[in-house]
Amino acid sequence: MFLDLDSHGPRYLQLARALKQAILDGRCAPASRLPATRVLAAELTLSRNTVLAAYEQLAAEGFIEGRVGSGCFVAAFANVSAMSPGAQAQGILTLPRRSALARRGRRALDLYDRSIPGRQHRGVRYNLQYGLPMTNPQLSSAWRRELNFAAAHAQTDYPDPQGLLGLRRQVCAYLARRRGIVASADDVLIVSGTQQAFALTADVLLDEGDSVVLENPHYQGARQLLQSRGARVRTCPVDENGMIVDALPRRGKLRMALVTPSHQFPTGAVLSLERRMQLLDWAQRSNCWLIEDDYDGEFRYKARPLAALKSLDRADRVVYIGTFSKVLFPSLRLGYMVLPPGLRQAFIAAKWLNDRGCPAIEQDALARLIGSGAFERHLRQAAKALKARRAALLTELQRHAGDCVFVADSNAGMHIVAWLTRHSHAQAQTLVQRAHERGLGLYLIAPYCLEPLPRPGLLLGYADMPPADLRTAMRILGECLHASPQASTPLSTRADRVNLQSRARAPISRRVVTS
Repeated sequence: MFLDLDSHGPRYLQLARALKQAILDGRCAPASRLPATRVLAAELTLSRNTVLAAYEQLAAEGFIEGRVGSGCFVAAFANVSAMSPGAQAQGILTLPRRSALARRGRRALDLYDRSIPGRQHRGVRYNLQYGLPMTNPQLSSAWRRELNFAAAHAQTDYPDPQGLLGLRRQVCAYLARRRGIVASADDVLIVSGTQQAFALTADVLLDEGDSVVLENPHYQGARQLLQSRGARVRTCPVDENGMIVDALPRRGKLRMALVTPSHQFPTGAVLSLERRMQLLDWAQRSNCWLIEDDYDGEFRYKARPLAALKSLDRADRVVYIGTFSKVLFPSLRLGYMVLPPGLRQAFIAAKWLNDRGCPAIEQDALARLIGSGAFERHLRQAAKALKARRAALLTELQRHAGDCVFVADSNAGMHIVAWLTRHSHAQAQTLVQRAHERGLGLYLIAPYCLEPLPRPGLLLGYADMPPADLRTAMRILGECLHASPQASTPLSTRADRVNLQSRARAPISRRVVTS
């Protein structure tokens, strides 16, 4: 009898799982006799006690039954879920029929992006993916220490769905010091990353068919989630000063606008103070919520970090979203929201219904990490290292790419945008493929736009690569750029470059897109 043990856990449980699978697959027919324990033990080179324990486990679960003097037999009903060989071969039950899915399930399936950037870097030596934070061995050591302490002193009850009080207090103190936001622990909700914050926002504030405004270009993960909830997405262009507030819709009912004022994603523009005040005024007059995604507003290299939009809000129209994934590590699925008083209970209820609360051990460890000062020491070290990496990237990009690119840089964040001045969109795709063959991971700006831009652009993330690797990466990029066919003449004047920047950041973007 062929049985494949999976090497996970005790041997008797491995054997029980293998026998169970054989029964469900129909390889052991209903009412058929199983091998004697001594025989099966000899065939599989196991002890007889191991086989006895596996049979006892299957009998307890109802898959087999013992008959005194006759042995063990497969239960008569045990393979009711087995597929026929023909169905298995055709993969009939691999995915449910679309008609079996609810409307939201069908939309989620259609919108799911199988080419997520985080999965494209496998096999490349130099990965310029945005969003990967800097690796810091000292931070890793501090995190292990706090995690071990938290695990040793963990409370075994369910955590508060709003988040551990200690972590919420640390978030408030941190925001007051670094982002100018004055909030109480009651205003803070701990969430499983930015994406869950978007999901809760949609669940609490949107009905199907409601209209929302996004910047264009924008983070496509937010757009896809909103569309999966049935929202009607409208967009507003951005330029070198961020979202063009004058271009926001003045008519029609809007429920909310999602903005990245501290470092517009993906162009890198910083929303000017004048426009921040205009945006807050627009939200109040339009009775519209502003969702502020402050994904990497900590890092500025020629000035102090700007105060968050939330710190200027006097009408309680701003829902603030922050994340630890970008400044610590993406596998830590923890973020936070600062909520207006009128929305607190609805968001807490939605969070409780969604997952009952974030893991308490990680929350406690993070609270201790912030309280010890290690978190902000890491931020200072990261800002210094990122400044050096950014300088290396810009210097080598200019050296190797020359007039093939125009850099739109805001002296902030963990990535820059390089507009391709000589390539068409099709040639940019070929460029990405050619670079990948040489071990360089490149990422286009196109997936973050609802309308094609006049020129293709590259998102060049530099946080996860030391300066030496960045120099090599830029050399490879330059070689790929000069080896590819050129679609047009370079931009020769500063006026031409400003014009490209303006056109690239201001696509046709107020078109209504339905889900």
